[in-house]
Amino acid sequence: MLTLRAPAKVNLALAVSPPEPAGPRTGWHRISSLFSAISLADTLTLSESPESSSTFDILWAPDAPRPSLIDWPLEKDLTVRAHALLERHAGRRLPVRARLEKRIPVGGGLGGGSSNAAAMLRGLNHLFSLNIPARELASLSGSLGSDVAFFLDHGPRARTMDAPPRPAIVEHFGDAIARVPSIAGEVRSMLLVFPPFGCATPAVYKAFDALPLARADHTPGFDERAGMVRALARECRAESLFNDLTPAAALVQPALTPLMSELRTMAPNVHMTGSGSTLMLFGAGTPDAAALERLGCAWCTVTLVG
Repeated sequence: MLTLRAPAKVNLALAVSPPEPAGPRTGWHRISSLFSAISLADTLTLSESPESSSTFDILWAPDAPRPSLIDWPLEKDLTVRAHALLERHAGRRLPVRARLEKRIPVGGGLGGGSSNAAAMLRGLNHLFSLNIPARELASLSGSLGSDVAFFLDHGPRARTMDAPPRPAIVEHFGDAIARVPSIAGEVRSMLLVFPPFGCATPAVYKAFDALPLARADHTPGFDERAGMVRALARECRAESLFNDLTPAAALVQPALTPLMSELRTMAPNVHMTGSGSTLMLFGAGTPDAAALERLGCAWCTVTLVG
């Protein structure tokens, strides 16, 4: 039996370009983002199945901060899709019993599904002695989603089965990953707040495209903000963090703006991760549980790992 942690990630900073006007990725957005894995993690347990087929059990862990319905078809789950992908690549059955205990909220911009997929790829590679190099696994994962490769760190620590990925500057269309040694300072600890609503990524990007920031003549602005992301990798301060998608997410979920304003009475720096809706609070001290419950929010305190 093999048990793996599948950590969530946060975008400490995120710059987003206007949509590509032409070419094979018309309508796509380039990004520049500072990613870091965090201590909140799902758990994937794998064992070889004596049968020729595989079984998958997905459930919420008792200590999950915000459980929700697991109502998506099993074949759509990224963990299951990662298993099917590696079977095709290996050219043979890889029969397993898989149990995924979830703690990472679904659809909150924390990369839970991508991390689960990466854990499945690492786990199968080890369990069945496939000996696929980590760099090859990362390349293979592109068909599952651009964030999966971040969780497949192929540096020296790849030899350690359960080591979290190193932080990274992720650019281009999410496929250019430059690892950074570590992220120091006040941002290493944060309070994650999970609002009582989500932000659908396609809707957020559609709203982003309608904002003045997304016009083609603002492309130099994106380059400048990408430079700010790279600078934050060298010296990361909570007051300098930013997310270009926050205004768009607030259009999709108007309750986001007053919620962030209220949270700023609890912490000096409040930022959104990914396309939302999860919020990161820095310098919050002891959480005001009564106030967060009144706002309908769940929460947990996490640290950066990797």
